[in-house]
Amino acid sequence: MNQILASGILEITYVIASVMFVLGLKLLSHPEKARTGNFIAAIGMTMAIIATIIFHQKDNRPIGNIGWIVLAMIVGTVAGWIIARKVKMTAMPQLVSFFNGMGGAAAALIALIEFPKISPELITKSGMANGYVLSILLALLIGTIAWSGSMIAYGKLDGWIGDLRVKAMRYVNTGILVVLIGFIVFIMTRKVVASVELMPYLYLMFVLTTIYGVLFVMPIGGADMPVVISLLNSFSGLSASMGGFLYNNQAMLIGGILVGSAGTILTILMCKAMNRSLLNVIAGVFGGGGRGVETIGTIKEITLADAAILMSYSKKVVIVPGYGLAVAQAQHVCHELDKLLEEKGVEVKYAIHPVAGRMPGHMNVLLAEADVPYEKLIESDEINQELPDTDVVIVIGANDVVNPAAEDDPSSPIYGMPIVRAREAKNIIVMKRGMGKGYAAIENPLFYHDKTRMLFGDAKITLQNLVAEIKKL
Repeated sequence: MNQILASGILEITYVIASVMFVLGLKLLSHPEKARTGNFIAAIGMTMAIIATIIFHQKDNRPIGNIGWIVLAMIVGTVAGWIIARKVKMTAMPQLVSFFNGMGGAAAALIALIEFPKISPELITKSGMANGYVLSILLALLIGTIAWSGSMIAYGKLDGWIGDLRVKAMRYVNTGILVVLIGFIVFIMTRKVVASVELMPYLYLMFVLTTIYGVLFVMPIGGADMPVVISLLNSFSGLSASMGGFLYNNQAMLIGGILVGSAGTILTILMCKAMNRSLLNVIAGVFGGGGRGVETIGTIKEITLADAAILMSYSKKVVIVPGYGLAVAQAQHVCHELDKLLEEKGVEVKYAIHPVAGRMPGHMNVLLAEADVPYEKLIESDEINQELPDTDVVIVIGANDVVNPAAEDDPSSPIYGMPIVRAREAKNIIVMKRGMGKGYAAIENPLFYHDKTRMLFGDAKITLQNLVAEIKKL
């Protein structure tokens, strides 16, 4: 095919794919349209990949090794499909971390492959100080951090990697970051005949960046992981956009920019929700220090029958979902409870904290799966205004996001984090398996509050029994 015609078709396809990416991202902003948005964006990416394989040419030669490319795509597609289908809702944060890491790893590998192929024309007497080389080095830096950091995040979320909290970590990480920037300046200004001469430095930079990615995530506390996942997601997008610069590929560039910018905006919003500094996230000391003051008090329990009566004769009930709801897979029976209460004339809403669960939007996804109307999901800062007039707040598997220590205890690692002010409601029912601490591993004074009654047991079984009790009334 004529190269000009092929190039024209390819560019038009990229434009169409880019529009579909933007449209898909827009639809993802609403749960009812999110599935359609995801499907549209996937079609756009499929079009871009097929068009690249068929129409991309370099020096009047088409792409080679198409068989290997197609085989790799089939293997990746099947593996991704199986993983996504089998993963439990409780493991969704781990899956997001894994996918973030794979995106970053791909960008880093591209950088390592493309660097020794830099054209001699780009090497001047003053070195390789140009945008092309900078794109390669940034892809290596950002992609490697996204990969190594996401793998550590995966391990921490899955429970087999703990925290590493050392006061000097801030300075160590900052020092490593300065050295990495120095590597970029050194490589771009080094006078060489061919870029391959600098590969030892590039490998050293890769190793140092991997170490930084690990140390950057290791100190982060459990309650702060949603922010870190969001930040690593933005890194994977930014590293992919560098590939778009390298290959002059508009679809890759726009797709990467959309992921990177959306992830960055979400990170900033999450930091605001946690009352944290983005600088602290980058420095790798996000999450505070101590464990907070231990609370000693008396726990008061409530029976299923009393809880059923209290809720049935209330005017307004607010449900605060947390990670425990996801663990118990109790979202469907929880929705059954709220529909049953509404049939009795009770107004029911859900208080959604931005970092409830272990990834951004975890509770929104969980409740959307159970077909809970989006209008019932109220952000914490808005629902807080209604809590003094709420008859019953039901805390299901949530811990840190309702912890008053965030407002009352300056020594607490979550101090300053906005919370759902459950204690302002007239009555509080907390559903938990036991008196175990939350993901931040600190005590919760709310459980000892005079207005709080504990309802122990598996969330799903407890909710099922509670629904049965309400039906008897």
